[in-house]
Amino acid sequence: MRIAVVMFNLGGPDRPDAIRPFLFNLFKDPAIIGLPGVLRLPLAWLIAKRRAPEAREIYGRLGGRSPLRELTEAQANALEAVLGDRGHDIRVFVCMRYWHPMSDEVAEAVRDWKADRVVLLPLYPQFSSTTTGSSLADWARARGAAGLRVPEDTVCCYPEVEGFVAAYARLIAERLDQASGFARVRVLFSAHGLPKRVIAGGDPYQWQVERTVGAVLHQLGRTGLDHVICYQSRVGPLEWIGPDTEAEVRRAGADGAAVVMVPIAFVSEHSETLVELDITYRALAEESGVPAYLRVPAVGTTPEFVDGLAGLVENALASDAGVASHLGARLCPSSLTRCICAASPNDRS
Repeated sequence: MRIAVVMFNLGGPDRPDAIRPFLFNLFKDPAIIGLPGVLRLPLAWLIAKRRAPEAREIYGRLGGRSPLRELTEAQANALEAVLGDRGHDIRVFVCMRYWHPMSDEVAEAVRDWKADRVVLLPLYPQFSSTTTGSSLADWARARGAAGLRVPEDTVCCYPEVEGFVAAYARLIAERLDQASGFARVRVLFSAHGLPKRVIAGGDPYQWQVERTVGAVLHQLGRTGLDHVICYQSRVGPLEWIGPDTEAEVRRAGADGAAVVMVPIAFVSEHSETLVELDITYRALAEESGVPAYLRVPAVGTTPEFVDGLAGLVENALASDAGVASHLGARLCPSSLTRCICAASPNDRS
């Protein structure tokens, strides 16, 4: 059986003149701006135009482009190798949401490869309607347009899957050991933020981020570890979930605490880690009197994480759930209405 794994990620501009169209693709997404198309498209064009200069400055620090495609392809190659070693006839296709390769071209490639079955695997461990939900919706549209009609399974989320948790626990432990000489150390688990209205509308993202942090802390086994879950990358006038990562860096300085920064909702390095965490917040930490600033890398192609992804694919192939979390069933409580899993006997109300 020929199995296609479609690995979803955000995408990023691959050259300076791709920055503005990348931003337009982002802001025209109805999952990002929930207005009718007649209003959303001109607004997206305007936002992209206004934000392009700042984005060019950010990507300029990365050589004028995002490294995300190459890093995601490395993860795809690593996953393909592990699954191939386990006896699967498998190919992993990278599918980006806002820049190439996007859903239409990937759906056609999967069709032309003549896959017998497809597994959809987002590189977003914690589900949100704005990330995984958006990618899956666009994939469904593109799959129909390409005439791709084969059985399909979806991994909707895996906030507590063993490989992901184990990889971060090991990487955090390494940084904590480096910081052991400081009198006070605080771990900041930083995730991408969302407007409060998205969470209030039943999006499970924040709840799942908290599940991830709880699982990582349990794996670390360091009693009484000073830690905070915080959220970065706020934009626009809306009220966002908090606490804000920037404010927590300042507070750590006021408390005289060394910071171990963990990009807990990211599995790949990109502008939010390489610029926002490594440059902007590092400078802020120095200004704020933080005695040391140690950043934990994203899990990337660590053996634990890739093995965890392989297990997710194999579990999806062995299941008839269709859409499921890493548990093989719904993870979220019923109050989180934006969860895409059907209710199950294991539903945590």
